[in-house]
Amino acid sequence: MARDQELKERWEALVTLLSNRFADGDTLDLDAIIYLVGIQELGQLHRKFKKDEKLDLMHIAICRLLEPFGYYEFDYFDDQGWPHYKILEQLPPLKAGEQSVLMKEALVQYFIEKEVLS
Repeated sequence: MARDQELKERWEALVTLLSNRFADGDTLDLDAIIYLVGIQELGQLHRKFKKDEKLDLMHIAICRLLEPFGYYEFDYFDDQGWPHYKILEQLPPLKAGEQSVLMKEALVQYFIEKEVLS
């Protein structure tokens, strides 16, 4: 199967799975799934987050998702248990569609690692 087709099918399966689990079947978008990864990585699943914390959660998720691609490396946990990453390599300039494909690829890989997808 072509790589693009495989990514498309895995992405659709992931969106369906997570939408059914967390959004009562409403379709989660890319940002919502990134946000879920941020909550998972922080490990503070049952609390409310302020607006600025929600942005921080998305940042955590993006760093974690792009870590296997060599862009970020985990550095440390702060006193509140929030993970911090250091930049290893700047992301190349990407068009919006290319950014979306990269993040979908990273999310699919992440959920395969977590054994949520096969």
